[in-house]
Amino acid sequence: EKMQRRQSSKTPEQPSQVHHKTQTDLSAWRKGGRTGPEKSVQYHQFPNNQENDTNQGSLEQALSYFKKVQDRVSLKKNNVLQDHLTTVESIALQRGLPPEGIDVLLNVALSGKFADTVNTRLLKSLVPASVVPESCVVSSVSWLCVSKCSGNIQLLFLRWLITVFDFIDHKEQLHALYGIFFSFLQDEKMCPYVCHLLYLLTRKESVKPFRIRRLLDLQSKMGMQPHLQALLSLYKLFCPEQVTIALPGKTKIYFKNSEGPWKAAINTIRQRNQEKSPVSQVLFLCTAQPRSRKRKWNTQLIIPASSTNQNNLEEDKEQNHVDLYCMNESFPVEQLQTFSQLLQNIHHLEFPSQMGSVLTNPLLLHYMNCIKDESIYLRLYYWMGQTLQEECTWCVADNNKYEEEFKDFLETVYKTECFLQEGFSSCEVFLYRSLPLWDGCCCQSQVLRLLSWIPLSSFSETKSHLYDPMAQLFFTSSLYFKCSFLESLKELLQNWLNWHVIHLDSESDSQVPSLTTTLSELVNVVAELIHFVGWISTVALRLENNPTFLLYFILDFYETVCDMYLKYNLPLLIMPPAGVFYPALLSMDSVSLNQLCYIMYRYRTNLVAAKENELSKKKMLQFKFSRQTYQEYNQYITAMVGCLWTSSAFQKDIHPQGLHMEDELLKKTREQEFKTSFNIVYHPAMMGYAVLFLQQAWPGDTTFNFNLIKKWNWYLEYLYAQGLKGLKVFIESSINRVSQTS
Repeated sequence: EKMQRRQSSKTPEQPSQVHHKTQTDLSAWRKGGRTGPEKSVQYHQFPNNQENDTNQGSLEQALSYFKKVQDRVSLKKNNVLQDHLTTVESIALQRGLPPEGIDVLLNVALSGKFADTVNTRLLKSLVPASVVPESCVVSSVSWLCVSKCSGNIQLLFLRWLITVFDFIDHKEQLHALYGIFFSFLQDEKMCPYVCHLLYLLTRKESVKPFRIRRLLDLQSKMGMQPHLQALLSLYKLFCPEQVTIALPGKTKIYFKNSEGPWKAAINTIRQRNQEKSPVSQVLFLCTAQPRSRKRKWNTQLIIPASSTNQNNLEEDKEQNHVDLYCMNESFPVEQLQTFSQLLQNIHHLEFPSQMGSVLTNPLLLHYMNCIKDESIYLRLYYWMGQTLQEECTWCVADNNKYEEEFKDFLETVYKTECFLQEGFSSCEVFLYRSLPLWDGCCCQSQVLRLLSWIPLSSFSETKSHLYDPMAQLFFTSSLYFKCSFLESLKELLQNWLNWHVIHLDSESDSQVPSLTTTLSELVNVVAELIHFVGWISTVALRLENNPTFLLYFILDFYETVCDMYLKYNLPLLIMPPAGVFYPALLSMDSVSLNQLCYIMYRYRTNLVAAKENELSKKKMLQFKFSRQTYQEYNQYITAMVGCLWTSSAFQKDIHPQGLHMEDELLKKTREQEFKTSFNIVYHPAMMGYAVLFLQQAWPGDTTFNFNLIKKWNWYLEYLYAQGLKGLKVFIESSINRVSQTS
């Protein structure tokens, strides 16, 4: 987009302004040096400066040769041309080419002076070491207009231009050529790449009725092509009143990969410069603001320099706020420093071409929250989707060496989602595609946290892309991974419920049928998530032999589930499966039992409220809890009261998977008082407290005679004082009521 970059390429570099000069991690053509357009072929003195001088001289000779070529030259039996071509290819792959080198070679390749074989090799050698001058791109477009080169060369040039788009130092003149690029849509082979380029260049003022008509004509001839759909979708976001046709919203990838050999070469050069040039580290640290050593996506996290020259910026600082924040012009985002500036210029901001820079700028994220501009989200999703797909360390070969950098990027994406309080659809697509290939170890913490922000979607999509692959990984992974995954699913559930509360408030004045449809979908998706967690939790407890650590995370999930009706206004309550309830009830740990007591107390509170609303017919009559929910709750509460109070769990538990045993079987245990010896005193999780209570109440008794604890009110007060709040609210709400009725 419009980058207000006014830093002249002829202005000498200043150490304090280095970070304004470069958009890429290849900050120098030579190893570790800094490159300005006017000095890009000059080397700093390195220990191997003789080799550098040789390469420098060879490149200068090659560029001089190509620059002087006038007539068409054949490659056959032309040793001079072959030598210079080999030199350019070699140096380009080793260090990248300086800006003026790219300018010369572009003009030669597109002028038609050489055969396509030579032109192809020249274009594939255009690996930028620093920036790509906008002027050379403009002159290249002029060559396209006069059709001096073949169609294949034109296609290759467009692919190169898309790949290095973020390396171009300015964009103003490119935006002025929008109409020329648009005219190339008539070429069927060029159309996908031209659409891709136009997608990157489109601004609101680019959308014109005649262009919309042209795209619709192309669509009627070619069908619903992804690249045409992408451009139409962007046009519709800018001018919905002009693009009235319905467009599919489920297309995940609009454009084919256009990077060819360039990106691999750029990454190779970056790695070689970092590993073999210790001097680059020194120069790197000498700058006022160190440049990122990260890959291309990570350097985009810094807003590039303004297109205003530095002198003008200094003059602007001396002027008053009215002059600085001129309301007649767009406000450059790189000058945005304070929240007050954001408020004063909120309707005049032009987002940067490098959408990655938005992720680490809180002011721009505030802007995205306040101004719901769908075009910004669309651009961000496109950029993020491409980056995640290309940089994934377990999906792309040879990317494993960049795992730490990819971790940082995923962490940045996660923090952005937390800031905006919504998940990115491009991140969802990445997870759905990459999870079947994930080993559960690479970037584990980051991936699991990203799972918690998956946007609400249909169950069939979630099941096939999330639940199925993660279940296989879950059962075969460590206990720590199981707990981490359950924590992510709990946060995912909370994010979905929070989304529901926010949208319920915003749609309070809308028609009931539309709200009911949305609510029905949400209820189904949330129910399936809860059933999935119940299933994997049951299996995991059996596999791991009921560890307290795992049980804590499972019950923590159900603490959210038990309060969905009252806390999140969702007409849904699902009881935990027996494979979770009974291990918690019979746990040897008081923490798990206390958690379960609190959960059952909240279930009771929510069910009572639902029953009262149902009887009074106040609200949500279209959603009623099933009899099975009430029946299952009653079965569980009977078992809990039997275990904690009446010692009758073995006789009265009627759940199919419960604790019921026949008296004959209980007698075989040789426990004389089995009808009175399983309660809050004798429960395995409570016996430790019972021992401590005996020591305080009867210090002289050394027999640990639990029959001495007869006044349970004192014992209960002691338990409550130990912090067992869940047990307290459960007994006060359920057990007292049961004992009174009995």
